[in-house]
Amino acid sequence: MNRRQLIKAGGASLLLMSTGVGALANSPSPNKIVWVVLRGALDSLHTVIPRADNDLLKLRPDLYGDIKDQLLPLNSQFGLHPSLKHLHKMYQEKQLLPIVAVGSGYQGRSHFDGQDFLEAAVGKVETDDGWLARAINATNGQAVSVSRTTPGALRGDDNNKAVNWYPSSLNSDNDYLYDELKKLYQYDEDFAQALSMGVDIRDKADSSKRVRQQFAELATACGKLIRDDSSMNAAMLELGGWDTHNRQAQRLKQQLSQLDDGIAALRDSLGDVWQDTAVIVTTEFGRTAAQNGTAGTDHGTASAMFIVGGAIQGGQIMGEWPGLAKHQLFEQRDLMPTSNIFDWQAALLKQHWGLTDAQLKAVLPSAKLRFATRPICRII
Repeated sequence: MNRRQLIKAGGASLLLMSTGVGALANSPSPNKIVWVVLRGALDSLHTVIPRADNDLLKLRPDLYGDIKDQLLPLNSQFGLHPSLKHLHKMYQEKQLLPIVAVGSGYQGRSHFDGQDFLEAAVGKVETDDGWLARAINATNGQAVSVSRTTPGALRGDDNNKAVNWYPSSLNSDNDYLYDELKKLYQYDEDFAQALSMGVDIRDKADSSKRVRQQFAELATACGKLIRDDSSMNAAMLELGGWDTHNRQAQRLKQQLSQLDDGIAALRDSLGDVWQDTAVIVTTEFGRTAAQNGTAGTDHGTASAMFIVGGAIQGGQIMGEWPGLAKHQLFEQRDLMPTSNIFDWQAALLKQHWGLTDAQLKAVLPSAKLRFATRPICRII
């Protein structure tokens, strides 16, 4: 790492630079994209629930039996978990698209490799940059990741910007520290600029105050960071805790409530900008169709994803349902994937940001444009 790269990785731990392919547009799209990664493998059968599939109760007598009379109806086939009250209202307002039985194409069951595969989006685990970094570069835009370190999806070389922010545990008295750093860096242009940009990001997110690091608070800060900055057209949020090998019913009730409150907080924080925003919610893989012996589920294959926002043409279920009979399951144990996450992301990028087929090939090289004409969001 050379000196300039070291400076860009610093900025008082507030600023990190990231990119991908060369810029292909003159100005960023005014439309916003927020990517929410659910780390740990979301159980879609406990989230977007196939209530019309008779095999579900056979596979999950306890897990499904615990909530089957409380589901929030989507249509005659599916219902949402009762904790997803805000998302259910968004579905009714035609701002939510649940997509069932999706996968990334990853063939293993490792969380780390599965997440790397999801963030790279090139059809292999090891790569030097991530899909969101390449996407903001294609629009000459900028992104913020609300995380302690820069996630793989926003890593790359230094041709393009992504800022990395997370609330400090320090109180406002520590503004003195920043003042002293400014004095220290005043004769070094690179360090001074990095510190200035980092402090600016901190101020926009109101991080000078102690922040409870709950997902809703992080989502609120995320909305503030991208709301008023025309160059900031993307963001990334993370929510862990989805590896529910045991006690799944109670744990997912809490997890899904956090997610639901967080999406609502992001909407409220964005204000009018919500109408120009698309939020993508994905996870690295799904979980086994049958419950295990510890009231949970194990690592699986297909899961579900959400696309939500004021810019979305929602109120319908997308994706092909494969069924839960034993012969319909992947390896007779997991929900079978019938479509690819990257194909849906490519369709969204085409419709929401107006990326060309050539740009999409650079951003999501393993994706197919099979859903490009599906009405996911308003065509710009």
